[in-house]
Amino acid sequence: MKYKNIGMSDIKSSVVGLGTWAIGGWMWGGSDEKDAIRAIHAGIDEGINLIDTAPAYGFGKSEELVGKAIADRRDKVVLATKCGLIWHEQKGDFFFTSTEENLDEHGGINVYKCLSPEVIRYEVEQSLRRLKTDYIDIYQTHWQDFTTPIDETMQTLMELKKEGKIKAIGCSNATIEQMESYRRSGTLDADQELYSMLDRNHEQDNLPYVKEHGISFLAYSPLGQGLLTGKIGPDRVFEEGDQRRDNDRFSLSNRRKILTMLDSFRPIADAHGISLGQLVIAWIIAQPGCSHALVGARNPEQAVENAKAGSVILSVENLKNMQSVIDKFYD
Repeated sequence: MKYKNIGMSDIKSSVVGLGTWAIGGWMWGGSDEKDAIRAIHAGIDEGINLIDTAPAYGFGKSEELVGKAIADRRDKVVLATKCGLIWHEQKGDFFFTSTEENLDEHGGINVYKCLSPEVIRYEVEQSLRRLKTDYIDIYQTHWQDFTTPIDETMQTLMELKKEGKIKAIGCSNATIEQMESYRRSGTLDADQELYSMLDRNHEQDNLPYVKEHGISFLAYSPLGQGLLTGKIGPDRVFEEGDQRRDNDRFSLSNRRKILTMLDSFRPIADAHGISLGQLVIAWIIAQPGCSHALVGARNPEQAVENAKAGSVILSVENLKNMQSVIDKFYD
């Protein structure tokens, strides 16, 4: 496993991190707690020390599960969570309505984007309680709130850092302009964004920016929610409550198209003795500006497989050949 510092901090984290959205169950058709805890333990045993969660992942369930899993090994973990999506009060920008299982305009949970100082202080205490810890390594603003000036948000985060409750500050789903605002008011160490072979918009904006300014880039959904593992074939049926069930990206025609693209990578994967999923993760980490890949795992086998991608080194020729295939896929 390779390790890199988070921004300008002294926090050294594995280039492959464990994303825990799916194990919260929300929008993923539920989850098995025992398997999830075993997955976290297996990932740690294989060298993954970066674990990323958020209150919104299952409305606290993911954080609680992570807290249980790391209770006896907190010193081995770089713990990242978030703030800014709230459902305990109606404040800020309305975002969506949900049930405890999935997005639903008739659900009873109204979620708002809010990064006001008092909300952040409330949220950090809730996260510390659920995670059963007295500090968070990387505290990230989950979605950006247009009702609160960023300097007020950042001032609060810097105060929490001085108080020892958080060690590094990150943002997520942010623009370059918003990152500039964060940096004017304090130290921004990380930017977490959607990035994969299927989601490449940030190659033109955030990735060059973070590379220039020494900010870590944490790619979420690097495997395209499973599409890029090569394991989701035409016969796969998604369970009720799984967000992929009615998503056009997971249509039969698109699944076949992506499998064709992945088949072109098999000679490279075979030469390295790795799976297609491991190859895709290694490709992500090798992209300019991208320092870490947050990969979900719902069982120990997936966690172990993902972790092994953290030691794969692709040659310039490998990357060039893969890029030509990806570019054709986008044509």
